[in-house]
Amino acid sequence: MIAIGTAGWNVPKEYAGAFPEAGSHLERYARRLHATEINTSFYRPHRVGTYARWAASVPEQFRFAVKLPRTISHERRLEQAEELLQRFLDEVAGLGPKLGALLLQLPPSLHFDPHTSAGFLHAFRTIYDGTVVCEPRHASWFMPDVDKLLAELRIARVSADPAPVPGAHEPGGYQGIRYYRLHGSPKIYYSAYEPPALDAVAKRLAADNAQGRECWCIFDNTAAFAATGDALATRERLCRHEQESENPTPS
Repeated sequence: MIAIGTAGWNVPKEYAGAFPEAGSHLERYARRLHATEINTSFYRPHRVGTYARWAASVPEQFRFAVKLPRTISHERRLEQAEELLQRFLDEVAGLGPKLGALLLQLPPSLHFDPHTSAGFLHAFRTIYDGTVVCEPRHASWFMPDVDKLLAELRIARVSADPAPVPGAHEPGGYQGIRYYRLHGSPKIYYSAYEPPALDAVAKRLAADNAQGRECWCIFDNTAAFAATGDALATRERLCRHEQESENPTPS
């Protein structure tokens, strides 16, 4: 599976012509892009019925990634957060089979603690068996022993651009999943990616997919609406790559 999309599903005016005219923003978005990342869950809870309504608005193959609440990652800082986690899992269950991945993004100041951090991750895996990805932003999370723990728990470490610390641009942890979060470069959250960068992203997704990995590519450069264009362009590049692979040019 290769899931390409944006953080949120707004259809900016600049790209309205690339989407169907009828329907809600989500319904229009889901006819062109097959995945999205729900970030509003980071700031506030959503009812089970809200998630179920979103799931009912999209095609069968569409998948949602959902960001864990900041109450868990930033306020509790993973400490004594199991009850909050269970509440969140009960809510996102409304997505049913269209729930694709859960994203745990950590604050830059949160270092890896062998007791608190590892304890939370073990508890997470005990109560949830689906796809989990983690985006740490403190250098202590990029040590070999932490990478080994993530791999053992089948938690993939996000490949982030720009990289907040050395090594963060490379995927880590569990190798069965690749989750690329592209925040915009050089100006984070604003800049669109240049064509050569998108070419490289598409090739990397194709290579990961060829190795049997579940692949996600989420553009988070939404502040100036660049994410939509980048996601559409990456999807087109990937389609061309697939067509060329199926119909190679005769030598």
